[in-house]
Amino acid sequence: MSQLRSGDSALMQELGDFPDDDLEVELLEKECRTVRHSVPEEGVELDSHVRDCVQSYTQPWLMVSRRCQGDSWSAYSERACLHKTLQKQTFESDVQPEKPETPVKSPSLAVLSDDSSRTLTSSDFDLRSGLTPDPRVEGLLHFSNHDDLDRFNQEARQGNRHPELFALYPPADEDDAVEIRPIPDCPKEHMGDRIIIRCQAIKFEIDIEPLFATLALYDLREKKKISENFYCDLNSDQFKGFLKPHTPQTDHSTLSRAAIFSITYPSPDIYLVIKIEKVLQQGEISDCAEPYMVMKETDSAKNKEKLEKLRNQSEMFCQRLGRYRMPFAWATVNIMNVISTATLDRDTTDSDSLNGKSSSLEKRGQLPRRNSERFGTMEDQCNMSAFKPATITISTFCKQEGDRLSDEDLFKFLADIKKFSSLQRRIKTIPGTIRLDVTPVHDNPVACLSTELIPVKPLAEKNVRPVKEVLEFPSSEVYVPHSTYRNLLYVYPQRLNFVNRLTSGGRNITIKIQFMSGEDPSCVMPVIFGKSNGPEFVQEVYTPVTYHNKSPDFYEEVKMVLPARLTERHHLLFTFYHISCQQKQNQTGASETLIGYSWLPILSTDRLQTGQYCLPIALDRLPVNYSLHSPERITPQVPPVKWMESHKGVFNLEIQAVSSVHTQDNHLERFFTLCHALEGGVTFPLRVREEKIPENKLEHELKLSIISLSSSRLEPLVLYLHLVLDKLFTLIMQPMVIAGQTANLAQIAFESVVSIVNSLHNSQELARDQQGRNGLLATYLYWVFRLPDSNELLNTGPGGVVPPTEGRYSTMGRASATTVGTMLLQSRLRSSSNPDIPAPHSAEDTEVKNILAAKGQNNPGSRMSTYVDVSSHPQSSTGGTRPSNRKQFHEELALQIVVSTGVCRENAYKYAWFFFELLVKSMAQHVSQLEKQDVPRRSRFSDRFKDDVTTIVSVVTAEIGTILVKQQKELEQAEKVNISLAFFLYDLLSLMDRGFVFILVKNYCNQMSTKTVSMPTLISMRLEFLRILCSHEHYLNLSLYFSSPASAPVSPCPSISSQSSSSCSFQEQRILGLFELSQEFKQQHYLAGLLLTELSAALDMESEGGKVQKKAINATYSLLCAHDLDQRCTRPDVRAKVATLYLPLVGIIIDSINYLDFTVSEARGGKSKTGGADEDPDNITPINQSIAMAIAGNPFNTLARNALASMASVQSAKAVATLSAETSRNLLLCFLWVMKNAERSLIQRWTVDMPSAQLNRLLELLTICVSCFEYRGKRSSDKVSTQALQKSQQAKMQLEDSLLRGIGARGEMMRRAGGSDRAGQRVNLRWRKDLTQWRQTNDKHDKTKAELDQEALISGNLATESNLIVLDLLETIVQAVPLADCKESVVGGVLRVLLHCLTCNQSTTFLSHCFSTLRALVVKFGDLLFEEEAEQCADLCQKVLQHCSSPVDGNRSQACATLYLIMRYSFSSANNFSRVKMQVTMSLASLVGKSSDFHEEYLRRSLRTILAYAEEDTEMQNTPLPSQVDELLRNLNSILSDTVKMREFQEDPEMLMDLMYRIAKGYQTSPDLRLTWLQNMAEKHKNRKCFTESAMCLVHAAALVAEYLSMLEDHKYLPVGSVTFQNISPNVLEESAVSDDILSPDEDGVCSGQYFTTSGLVGLLKQAAELFSNGGLYETVNEVYKIIMPVLEAHRDFRELVSTHEKLQRAFDNIIQKGHKRMFGTYFRVGFYGAKFGDLDEQEFVYKEPGITHLPEISHRLENFYSQCFGDALEMIKDSKDIDRSKLDANKAYIQITYVEPFFDDYEMKDRLTNFEKNFNLRRFMYTTPFTKAGRPRGELNEQYKRKTILTTMHTFPYIKTRINVIQKEEFDLTPIEVAIEDMQKKTRELAVATHRERPDAKMLQMLLQGSVGATVNQGPLEVAQVFLNEIPADPKLFRHHNKLRLCFKEFIMRCGEAVEKNKHLITLDQKEYQQELKKNYNRLRENLRPMLERKIPELYKPIKPRLVNRDSVKRLSFRRAPEEIS
Repeated sequence: MSQLRSGDSALMQELGDFPDDDLEVELLEKECRTVRHSVPEEGVELDSHVRDCVQSYTQPWLMVSRRCQGDSWSAYSERACLHKTLQKQTFESDVQPEKPETPVKSPSLAVLSDDSSRTLTSSDFDLRSGLTPDPRVEGLLHFSNHDDLDRFNQEARQGNRHPELFALYPPADEDDAVEIRPIPDCPKEHMGDRIIIRCQAIKFEIDIEPLFATLALYDLREKKKISENFYCDLNSDQFKGFLKPHTPQTDHSTLSRAAIFSITYPSPDIYLVIKIEKVLQQGEISDCAEPYMVMKETDSAKNKEKLEKLRNQSEMFCQRLGRYRMPFAWATVNIMNVISTATLDRDTTDSDSLNGKSSSLEKRGQLPRRNSERFGTMEDQCNMSAFKPATITISTFCKQEGDRLSDEDLFKFLADIKKFSSLQRRIKTIPGTIRLDVTPVHDNPVACLSTELIPVKPLAEKNVRPVKEVLEFPSSEVYVPHSTYRNLLYVYPQRLNFVNRLTSGGRNITIKIQFMSGEDPSCVMPVIFGKSNGPEFVQEVYTPVTYHNKSPDFYEEVKMVLPARLTERHHLLFTFYHISCQQKQNQTGASETLIGYSWLPILSTDRLQTGQYCLPIALDRLPVNYSLHSPERITPQVPPVKWMESHKGVFNLEIQAVSSVHTQDNHLERFFTLCHALEGGVTFPLRVREEKIPENKLEHELKLSIISLSSSRLEPLVLYLHLVLDKLFTLIMQPMVIAGQTANLAQIAFESVVSIVNSLHNSQELARDQQGRNGLLATYLYWVFRLPDSNELLNTGPGGVVPPTEGRYSTMGRASATTVGTMLLQSRLRSSSNPDIPAPHSAEDTEVKNILAAKGQNNPGSRMSTYVDVSSHPQSSTGGTRPSNRKQFHEELALQIVVSTGVCRENAYKYAWFFFELLVKSMAQHVSQLEKQDVPRRSRFSDRFKDDVTTIVSVVTAEIGTILVKQQKELEQAEKVNISLAFFLYDLLSLMDRGFVFILVKNYCNQMSTKTVSMPTLISMRLEFLRILCSHEHYLNLSLYFSSPASAPVSPCPSISSQSSSSCSFQEQRILGLFELSQEFKQQHYLAGLLLTELSAALDMESEGGKVQKKAINATYSLLCAHDLDQRCTRPDVRAKVATLYLPLVGIIIDSINYLDFTVSEARGGKSKTGGADEDPDNITPINQSIAMAIAGNPFNTLARNALASMASVQSAKAVATLSAETSRNLLLCFLWVMKNAERSLIQRWTVDMPSAQLNRLLELLTICVSCFEYRGKRSSDKVSTQALQKSQQAKMQLEDSLLRGIGARGEMMRRAGGSDRAGQRVNLRWRKDLTQWRQTNDKHDKTKAELDQEALISGNLATESNLIVLDLLETIVQAVPLADCKESVVGGVLRVLLHCLTCNQSTTFLSHCFSTLRALVVKFGDLLFEEEAEQCADLCQKVLQHCSSPVDGNRSQACATLYLIMRYSFSSANNFSRVKMQVTMSLASLVGKSSDFHEEYLRRSLRTILAYAEEDTEMQNTPLPSQVDELLRNLNSILSDTVKMREFQEDPEMLMDLMYRIAKGYQTSPDLRLTWLQNMAEKHKNRKCFTESAMCLVHAAALVAEYLSMLEDHKYLPVGSVTFQNISPNVLEESAVSDDILSPDEDGVCSGQYFTTSGLVGLLKQAAELFSNGGLYETVNEVYKIIMPVLEAHRDFRELVSTHEKLQRAFDNIIQKGHKRMFGTYFRVGFYGAKFGDLDEQEFVYKEPGITHLPEISHRLENFYSQCFGDALEMIKDSKDIDRSKLDANKAYIQITYVEPFFDDYEMKDRLTNFEKNFNLRRFMYTTPFTKAGRPRGELNEQYKRKTILTTMHTFPYIKTRINVIQKEEFDLTPIEVAIEDMQKKTRELAVATHRERPDAKMLQMLLQGSVGATVNQGPLEVAQVFLNEIPADPKLFRHHNKLRLCFKEFIMRCGEAVEKNKHLITLDQKEYQQELKKNYNRLRENLRPMLERKIPELYKPIKPRLVNRDSVKRLSFRRAPEEIS
């Protein structure tokens, strides 16, 4: 490596070469929900299993963390408050200019009488008088020295910048973020969805005694009780007093009236059941309930005494029998119904619902997913955690039936209730109410007690009634490992069967239940939980009594705490009594009579007894030592025991345990017992369940128990998972000495671990995270796992006691235990004092060592390249020959992984993540122990261990490869293994020697480049791998970023003289090399090189949907993002170093420019600058690119030849997948970041040395950046305004081609005719992606205003910052220009980018800097710009003017200053100045014409400001400049006045177009301006969807251009002026040029615009063709292309010709397909009458309206508009009669509207054959007015006359406007018989057409027939015949008409016949009768007409002069032929 520069070495010392990995192995105290850990009672010697359990539940977590890890990510969390620190950026699109509300005033219609030959300078008012100028920009002309100017601008730009670019950008997709390892949840106690139920009231009609409630949940579907009981009572103090004698004390915990229930598996069938008991009294339940059913407290008067009596009675019973209860009533409610209704009512905006179902889903992490039918249905209806608090009121109780108390009976009742949704009749009910409140639990309420009655945090301040947590018995398995000590036993007595007992005593039976620790009565233990309002724990419980029932059922639940240490003496004792309810006279004392006893030992063969039992009952007394045996198996005794029913089982009960100590699983229990046997303190033979195990069998049995572990049930295995794994790892680690032999269980234990890992992963019930890790195992590794003997190293937690070392490895012979123990201990100590000395280091380690040693010394370090060629490690012999000194867990584990075989090996690699994380955690603990002893990093791990790791990594890599080759479907599996391998190496970088890890990485890369797998898959694998490695917190140091190569020359802006050209070349190569991915770079910066290589490969590759590209880009993106937000990289010098590391990325991005999708997202804030109504983009055809540009005044779209090559590559067969918009943005953001942070001088050198093609690509890239990060505005609407659409397309156009040019504008003009629409095709490839919204704005609808504002704030800052980075870079490039060879193209290119910036939506901050840069360009390169870049200047003028009309003051003042400077600097050359004047004038005209929301008042103010600049500019006072400026501004002002007028007609499009038409006409002598106005008109028409008129405007514009071109150039292929365009429209002749003497095209600035060129002409015509096609005039498209074709042929532009012919083909196809269905315009005559109309008075126009416009529509439109002007004075004339002025009211305005049809003479009809020809080039229109001589419009047939009026217009339609003046009017009248002839001819023609259609339309035909032959047609054919043909007329003049009508009828009847026949073939079956009816009518009509038709007029058939006959026959022929032609 070359000598480090001094600055670098200083940095390096400061930042450290390889920092220490701050590994922390920390203990974290467990968070405890309750005030204290739940632990066994004090002072009891625990057995080892319980001790282990308790220790496991209370010891602290052990976590390994790295201090710097995640530094870079933490910044994202701070993003939340980012918006508070940002400045708000002002965007014009967000500013609402304050407009005074002007009422719609009547347009002064007189305006139009203006003299149209107005001069340009006539100004409506003087600029100076009315306005004050805006403040001027300071120091505009101060800088004489360019460098000072640059420095000043630079400092201004750097001030107040946002340092972190990425913080402004929304975080990348999480889908790709593989490097984020989710931290597993901390293990905690399982809870379902929790609800709190509060008992508010339990009331009956009468209140006479204490009552007690028990609440519990039951799941009907599973037929299971799913919670323990909750007891509460709401008795009054008076009633509590009744029970005083029986309650020794009342503990606080028993006062609870609220319970928290937990539901893990919600199902619609969960019922809350409330059982009510009362104190035992005499009588059946029915007797006791009767008063409740018949009496009411309200009838107190009647019942007062009775009630009093009942109360006294109950008091008596309470005192005597207060300890016994009896069942009384019960009630139930479906709790899930309540919750789901409460959920549905919930208002979704509530804050809780924002977390939606999250809470319930998170908890359900470990619950069944697949067997979802169990609770799937519920999921839909209700969300347990977010329902509204509800109150439940239950108003009926069911009376308990003495013989139906069991749970089975209860489920039957519930099933009935569900089925019939009401109570059955046979159930007796008791009136009363229960009121409960149900609320969801979010945080623990205060004063809550756990199910063990330990207070839960938070504690209550004062004595509040506690809330109890009720333990859930989930309806199905729950897979969450135990994490607290819990040891509860539930006893359920079920039934007694005393049927055969004859004695009468046992009828009211109760059972006393006790828990005994011995047989003496004093051994009773107070472990039973009490009920409500009593002691917390009691010694005994009595079951409720069913009166007079010999075999009662019980529903009691007895809950007790099990002692931690159980002995064989512990047992449950049951004593049976008969209770006498009535006190006998002579009887005093107890009411109990003993019946008998039974018992149940708690342990049976050391195992907890649970399940169903049926016990016999011993009478009289208990046998001696009874507790050692179960009652069924008790040994015979003397005297013999008396048994009830001869020792048969008569007492059924069930016992359940909820315990985290007793496993209740045979396999687990056996395993734990045998493990504890190893720990010593046991006697042999060992008893396990029924068998005895001698010492020599122990090893064998232990192995068996280890193997059978994985076959235990999943639930207990999961519950005790932590303990099981701990034990197995201990076995892997510790050599066991059994009976003097060392037993090695490591292999079996390891296999068992693998099989457990496998079964947990394979279980459908358990969840995995996105990396496929089983959640339970991940949690275990992260929180729980510690080295098996780490207890000696870490102080154990409060509960754990470290056993004495001797006892640790229990020696199995009792005699030798201590001796072996001491030996073992000694061997241990010996080994640890003699650490494993590492083998000699291999070569590459020394290299790394050198680098490490070289910290900070300025000596040549060593290269990473040496990591690449590696001699392999000398293999040490692996296997069992390891020395017997102390084993390390990680070594043992690695060894086991390496030597495993078969299925075990397969699974170990399949779930490699588990073993990797296990290795890492154990290595970390090992390292942390070594660090205390200061062991150097190199010697931490033995060589053998390194070999094992190398083997493991290589095997895993090979595994990935085989999966990919063999099983495509396992791709996901391979990805997961790949990710876990990457994390493993990532972790090793912090633990092992880095050189060693890099070798592993290299091996991986070599192995993963196998050829057999598809490339995208491989790259994608390697990418994920690298992405994880690079996310290492010391990645930068690992990539040696500080050893950057030789930097740029030190002087910031090298002057030319300082570098001789000879020294330049080598330097140049070096600099350019920095920006390429060279071999040297890859060796120097190993990881960075790998990543960039993958990125480069991915971008060049095809993949479906661009997935791989996206992955590669996101990887790079997330990495840079991490640097950007990393606290360690805040200093600029550090950032510059980091950026240098990514310079090759710039090269890669520039090369990939073709793949970017730089869709400008379309949702623009508010209206875009060019304004216009928002329209739906779908139905607007995109305006042809070149013209969109042209209209905007942007440079014309042409491509230099060099660009064609890149185009061709894009269009070649291998279409490279383009990137999605979002991915492109990510890539561009990376580019901007590097550019922002890299060293400026370096970039400058680079741009100087860059070949020009490369520089052009760089500029294109910058343009793309500007578009990509454009601000979208707050109110991004959903509809894209059409202007925005065009604007984006202009942007594309500019990008697409202007940037690709490398030659100056002059040379460009010569090539103009080249591929003028090539970009269009590329557009389709690149742009027509669905215009993607930026992610931030896509979910518009569900965001609050604050969020939207915040987003707008951030995205505004992003737009500003990214544009400023681009600006910095442009400045850097421009400042290097003096060094470059071709300055023109550089400056031109930079200017293009700047102009594009101005096109986009920019903030005021950016605009001020941007204008400063533009001004600097003008100052430095003015002449060059004005000469070479004329078009660009035109564009510049337009952009600057646009900003001059900005409502934002800052933007305006900057724009004025810039515009003035442009004028001032162009003044140096007369030609330039006149051109600038022309350009400014045209720009304003185009701006004014197009923009609807144009602020002319602001623009006026700007003009005034510019005037002020001119007046204050002292240097220029003696030159003509001020007066020239003055003249220019007056011109501009007059144009503005036109706008004001246009404003007034905004609502009346016809008037508006007339006005624009006049303005355009006014510029007849100024072709450039006329062209601009024609384009403005085209734009307006297009916005109104008048495509044809829009096209005509462009044709006129093209004709204008053609006229001037023919003066300039004489080419055969060019059109000869406007004459050539006659075929399109005769109107075009008006464009013939003004004579040469008035105007010469060459004089200053005239016709210099980009349109007055061949390509400009072609562009206009192509756009016109496009619009004609949209307007449906396909024939005209052909005419237009006839003019274009010769030009294209002359230019040999075959590609263009191809697309032209395609378009022509499409046009002709349309003509053929659409045929008759084409719609052309509809025409109306509109007349205006009344003085109010000004010069419109008595004017008549023909209006052209869209295809199917009805009269009422146009009438309504005009009426609406003019009534706003004239109010009630407006009248619409409804008929078409001539207007008599004398009858009109002078104070009113009248409008008459008539429908007119095109009119043609017969000779014209010969040429106008097609539908199109009859609708094109129309000048004459006709309308008819019916009248009678009597004055009425309508009359009888014989008096009905008709007047035809024919109008002629000034121009032919279609024209450049939609209404044209009428210039001539002719009228003639028809007599009644002529009217009849016309009608009959029309009918006949219609019938003929309908019959002879190619595809006849049955409906149409039948309608016509109905009107012709239908019997009842009024004034139908028959009536016409009867009126006119019945008699021969008296007047000979009418003979000819009579005859003509007769012949018409003849033809008519013939056509009817044809039609009837035709119809016969068209009808369906059901129309048979209809056809017959038609036929009959037709025949009748024919018969009726026959006599009239056969009667000829004899006079007409006399021989006459031949001439006449001849003429008549011609006429007749013509009448006949017309219908046929039509048909």
